Amino acid sequence: MAAHRSGPLKQQNKAHKGGRHRGRGSAQRDGKAQTPFLICTPGRLAVKALSKKVRRELSRVDQRHRANQLRKQKKEAVLAEKRQLGSKDGAPHHVLVVPLHDKVSLPEALGLLQESDTGTVHPSEWGSTHSFMLLCPRLKHRWFFTSAKPGDLHTLLDMAKVADTILFLLDSQDGWDSTGDYCLSCLFAQGLPTYTLAVQGVSGLPPKKQLDARKKLSKAVEKRFPDDKLLLLDSQQEAGLLLRQLANQKQRHLAFRDRRAYLFAHSTDFVPSEENHLVGTLKVSGYVRGQALNVNSLLHIIGHGDFQMKQIDAPVDPFPLNPRVLKSQKDPHMAMEVSATDAVVEMEEDLKVLMKADPDRQESLQSEVIPDPMEGEQTWPTEEELSEANGVPKEGSKVVKKVPKGTSSYQAEWILDEDGESGGEGDDYDDDLEREDFMDEESQDGSSEEEEEEECETMTIGESVRDDLYDEKVDEESEEQMLEKYKQERLEEMFPDEMDTPRDVAARVRFQKYRGLKSFRTSPWDPKENLPLDYARIFQFQNFTHTRRRIFKEIEEKEVEGAEVGWYVTLHVSEVPLPVVEYFRQGAPLIAFSLLPHEQKMSVLNMVVSRHPGHKEPVKAKEELIFHCGFRRFRASPLFSQHTAADKHKFQRFLPPEGALVATVYAPITFPPASVLLFKQNSNGMHSLIATGHLLSVDPDRMVIKRVVLSGHPFKILTKMAVVRYMFFSREDVLWFKPVELRTKWGRRGHIKEPLGTHGHMKCTFDGKLKSQDTVLMNLYKRVFPKWTYDPYVPEPVPWVQSEVSTAVPEVDME
Repeated sequence: MAAHRSGPLKQQNKAHKGGRHRGRGSAQRDGKAQTPFLICTPGRLAVKALSKKVRRELSRVDQRHRANQLRKQKKEAVLAEKRQLGSKDGAPHHVLVVPLHDKVSLPEALGLLQESDTGTVHPSEWGSTHSFMLLCPRLKHRWFFTSAKPGDLHTLLDMAKVADTILFLLDSQDGWDSTGDYCLSCLFAQGLPTYTLAVQGVSGLPPKKQLDARKKLSKAVEKRFPDDKLLLLDSQQEAGLLLRQLANQKQRHLAFRDRRAYLFAHSTDFVPSEENHLVGTLKVSGYVRGQALNVNSLLHIIGHGDFQMKQIDAPVDPFPLNPRVLKSQKDPHMAMEVSATDAVVEMEEDLKVLMKADPDRQESLQSEVIPDPMEGEQTWPTEEELSEANGVPKEGSKVVKKVPKGTSSYQAEWILDEDGESGGEGDDYDDDLEREDFMDEESQDGSSEEEEEEECETMTIGESVRDDLYDEKVDEESEEQMLEKYKQERLEEMFPDEMDTPRDVAARVRFQKYRGLKSFRTSPWDPKENLPLDYARIFQFQNFTHTRRRIFKEIEEKEVEGAEVGWYVTLHVSEVPLPVVEYFRQGAPLIAFSLLPHEQKMSVLNMVVSRHPGHKEPVKAKEELIFHCGFRRFRASPLFSQHTAADKHKFQRFLPPEGALVATVYAPITFPPASVLLFKQNSNGMHSLIATGHLLSVDPDRMVIKRVVLSGHPFKILTKMAVVRYMFFSREDVLWFKPVELRTKWGRRGHIKEPLGTHGHMKCTFDGKLKSQDTVLMNLYKRVFPKWTYDPYVPEPVPWVQSEVSTAVPEVDME
């Protein structure tokens, strides 16, 4: 069959002109592809000319080759990180074992890992009975296993901050209980490193039910851990497979610890000072992780504050992957392996001082600015300022008025403006209005009918034993406080920011620090105005974002002098109090982080948080809460404000159940990104998670504005005029707040025209007719600041119990 050919009458369309009708985008692309330069000739302006060098685009083969190179580089970086962790030149692979169910046997799981034939086991000395070092020369890997129970919440979160991998132990039937679910919520909010799931107890089930149990458990685990496999841990062979999985996993990074050096203490020693035995030098030994550690930087011990270092020693690694082999001089064929205990004995002989602190380059521990009481002191005002304050106009200042012809300057002073009206102090209308109003009220209150008493029959009913048992566990005082909080939260939802005008104190005195704004969004407010004395103690950045970028860039580019990552070192921490040492001697883990520049100084931290779904009780602003902010743990009383992009942010009295807001506190400077967890200490001593979020910024200029709404009721309405009462109760208050604009709940705008009488009634004008059921409102604003309640010491919580987590009320025997 012949193909179709176009004939001579085929339509020829006009070609598109790609010259002067080009779009702006194509012109910019051509300009980028060519390198322009300027040609200047005498007597003429510079003309732009294009060079002949055009950027050559890569061909498809070259693009594929370049993509393969980038993919290969990323793959090699991941493999290098895997090989470095747990190798002979790197730090041991730190694995945190967390059981998520009461039925899980932690000693049995750790026993399977210890009985593995893959290597040598060395028990740890730092206090916990469930920690050991596992050396596997055949796998060229070494692990350091530690454990933490979900009930010990703060210890679990602190150890998760420095762990390389978290091993979750699940039950074969339920997976995890309510305590384990609460633990997972806290860990997910803080940020999870690499993790692995292991199931215990599947081998104990009948063979027919093992497959069904694994399918059921995988379906339940899929909600929390999608696309994650479950490994079994019931035999020694399965423990060996688990170790291989841990060694070959891709590592997940936590941003707040990758830019700082951190250390988990394997051994400690305290040398008291000669002058004061309550303070001394704490020697902390462990492996450096994260970044290189400089002796001149500051060290933060989690839960106990910031300290300086004297020197860094480099002892012999007590847990070498390949022990040294010493040959005897008498018999060269006889070889002897040096064990870890022998290495510890030789440690003091081979001790090397790696670095000593330089007083000129060492970071200072100063966290607050010493305020100068004379700073900002004003001089005595001049005569011009006094005359201006008293209302005397300056010489030369003129006021333009419309006056009749022939009026002298003296007579013109007594002529009012167009808007000026005489105040109605002696009007008969006002007095009659007041008398009628209050006479009606007194007549209504005075007429009261006598109530007749009805005869009632009384009966004696036997009390239930269960009620007695239940009432013994109820704290009546805490119940009353919680009821009052619920009432306040409900009133805040129904009438946001509304407040009753006090009767015993004048409104101009009670609200003297408040001001009116024409518009909350656009009205100016100076952030440096009327700052509290606590602001003289804090530090502030001229440009926080620029400083943060500069410090992070220096970390990536500059090489820090000191202990490299993976080295086993001993830190000499100076001026450590004895209670800190006693706390760690009880078996608690010692975790230390190095601080970046300025991170020991106090400032104002703003954190974006949202309420945890499991917490139902109301949380009021300025309550003392416990913060986990990055690597820090402290107590403070935050302010809550709206999370908006404006320059002013409205103060929130309660933490809302939905949506995000900003919590503002005085705390040491921390460079984001950093996760934030908020806990509240209950009356029974337990700590409950109330909110999670992240660090927003370090900005003392962020203005939190508190709003107070005063309400009044229209008494007499005449078109756009109305008499409003019950907003104020004195004539002086009406005159004081006269410049402030009024609004109504139905959208009307107005202002106070004049006071009526002496009981706080006022005549107001509005932009439309007012309804009798409408409410007149006046918005007043004041900037609020957080309280200085920062405390780095957090009390130990009562361990979580299964029944206390699952039920909110005490259990009662119903039989």
